Amino acid sequence: MVSKGDKITFDFQLNVVQDGIEKEVRFDDLLTQPTVVTVYMKNNTRSCDLQNVSLVPVAEELAKKGIQIVSLSKDGCKSHINYAAKHGIPYILASDPDHSFAQATDSMVEKKMYGKVFHGPSRSAFFIDTDGTVLGVIEKVTPASHGEEILALVS
Repeated sequence: MVSKGDKITFDFQLNVVQDGIEKEVRFDDLLTQPTVVTVYMKNNTRSCDLQNVSLVPVAEELAKKGIQIVSLSKDGCKSHINYAAKHGIPYILASDPDHSFAQATDSMVEKKMYGKVFHGPSRSAFFIDTDGTVLGVIEKVTPASHGEEILALVS
């Protein structure tokens, strides 16, 4: 996994939902200001809902500091549009079915579910500057208190 101080190249495409609108962007084009990227697994699952909902009250405070949030999962943009409306999510939701972000940050991990072993992105968060420099990392997110974790990370 990348560490604080590492510089990452984000030259891959993603579909995102921003302000209810779906668009395709190069990930590094999202870095117009310092950005917190938080990775979760799937919309409408208990832990992932806790993780995202805990960010909603924090988003405005971060915006006042000039920091944006990008929350990223493998879900498609249609699912993200409904998810954002359901939970009042004001920040960017990104669709990354190919795990391009996890590959760029070296954060793919082995997982086990129902006796099956597979690889997927870690539930983690990254504070990234506009030039791709990692300003901080949370290697293992605590879903229910993730908003507080993010505030501590950017302080």
